[in-house]
Amino acid sequence: MEVTGMEVLEHTAARTVISMPIDGNRQSAGILHGGASAALAETAASFAAQIHARETNPGKQAYAVGTELNASHIAAGRSGIVTATATAVHLGRSSTVHTVEIRDEANHLVSVARVTNRILVRSAHA
Repeated sequence: MEVTGMEVLEHTAARTVISMPIDGNRQSAGILHGGASAALAETAASFAAQIHARETNPGKQAYAVGTELNASHIAAGRSGIVTATATAVHLGRSSTVHTVEIRDEANHLVSVARVTNRILVRSAHA
């Protein structure tokens, strides 16, 4: 997150919002790198999943790990800040699914993603 300049703006299991500057995250053609968009989407969904893991397993060392990322790049991010909004589709005992929309400062859709996380609980013997 530090390398890409991501900043958490809102953080709940149901909805997490994270912003990132395009500068420093460009590909050779000068536009936002698709890998940076994917990293932003997965980070937003994973932050939300981490909250859900802790809320549904109080007193335990629960955490979330990404198991699937699907991203479609819709438009080029050219300048300014992009913002990812991860919205829960499924918050289960063993998994979460979030859709993530990444939008530019003019609210144009840049990318859309679906992220699945698995909820794991560390055993006392590990």
